[in-house]
Amino acid sequence: MTLRSNSLAERDIATLVHPYTNLDKHRTDGPRMIRRGKGVRVQDDSGRWYIEGMAGLWSASLGFDEPRIVEVASRQLAELPFYHVFNHASHEPAVELAERLLGIAPKGLTKALFANSGSEANDTAVKLAWYYNNARGRQPKKKIIGRFRGYHGVTVAAASLTGQELNHKDWDLPLPGFLHTECPSFYHYAQAGESEEQFATRLAQSLEALILKEGPETVAAFIAEPVIGGGGVIVPPPTYFARIQDVLRRHDILFIADEVICGFGRTGKMFACETFDLKPDMMTVAKALSASFLPISAVLISEPIHDAMLEQSRKLGTFAHGVTYSAHPVCAAVANEVLKIYAERDIIAHVQKVSPRLQAGLRRLGDHPLISNTRGIGLIGAVEIARDKRTKEAFAPTDGVGALAQAKALEHGIIVRALRGDAIAVCPPLIINEAEIDELLAGVEGALNDVAAILQNKGQWREAA
Repeated sequence: MTLRSNSLAERDIATLVHPYTNLDKHRTDGPRMIRRGKGVRVQDDSGRWYIEGMAGLWSASLGFDEPRIVEVASRQLAELPFYHVFNHASHEPAVELAERLLGIAPKGLTKALFANSGSEANDTAVKLAWYYNNARGRQPKKKIIGRFRGYHGVTVAAASLTGQELNHKDWDLPLPGFLHTECPSFYHYAQAGESEEQFATRLAQSLEALILKEGPETVAAFIAEPVIGGGGVIVPPPTYFARIQDVLRRHDILFIADEVICGFGRTGKMFACETFDLKPDMMTVAKALSASFLPISAVLISEPIHDAMLEQSRKLGTFAHGVTYSAHPVCAAVANEVLKIYAERDIIAHVQKVSPRLQAGLRRLGDHPLISNTRGIGLIGAVEIARDKRTKEAFAPTDGVGALAQAKALEHGIIVRALRGDAIAVCPPLIINEAEIDELLAGVEGALNDVAAILQNKGQWREAA
């Protein structure tokens, strides 16, 4: 990449630290500058448009130019640009958002506590699990179980919940008391001859064995994404969560559902808790709560946990938790408008209408010689690249095949994301139409064809006869 003197890209390299980026490589390659968005597309500084097949970061559910949200944010900025909800203070957008959100939440979740990001929401859920058990006089019951490949954020507790090596290596994480159980990916981890039902049963037994080994009296909570996102778009087998929830109930362990990616229609229901019949004690949401127009997140809390919070508040004199921008009035006003749009435009019905086209297209890509597995639900999915699709042999990470596919997709006008194991993920804005889905899929296929040709020319891969 040739940088112009004092260009925006050059200034970026001089000043900005980029998350989830090879920082050394960035010094030579520079950034891809995005300057505007419209519908499901974004435009770079050269004027080229791309379908944003990842909705930014799994999050821009209404695309990139919704005038109603801009108008609401502007109006709220003029009326009350900031106020807090500490020490008995409140404001209308906060109250309205709590009511509206709880009105659509899974049954049993009765209170909302707001923050700014999914990481903060998951950190808060951990603290509440500890707080709850202290209120109940169960001080040793503090360990939290996540899952390998699961992703819950990057703050200290959330990164400890996360089950991905790069979030732990050289960060001195996970913290003590954070444990991990098996990932429910049948494709990656099923034993020879094992059915999906047997696989789900084995994983539930494995979780129970971990709990018994640690001592149920020491385990506070289990956290799970209904569909694992950043760990490879892992959709669990049909009976997995029923069996997991049975184990949790048997040992009086709280269930935290991380709906940061799955919430607000992504799986074809308002929440993936409905899709998979989950009954969480807490649920975390972010991203599509505001369609990512502004940062806001929430922890939705069951009545027993809130009762414990009341007890502690009486004992200690206050509920000593909160962040400055909790239920920020502009962010809350935007989130209210987003939830209104979801209802008025029946975004759930739209997802149910168009998502079969995406899922069928992903399955067709399974015929590509590089693709060993396809998976997904609703408007989220992935295809997995393998050296040998029959044996599932993967390319070495140093081959950079997933990153190459991601780069080639850009040449086809498509933004996708390469994840662990060379999985290519798609998670488009919920407003995408069928023609745009076809364009997205064609771009992915074109990128795979390019990668296959490059690997063959380099002698790194040969299509099986």
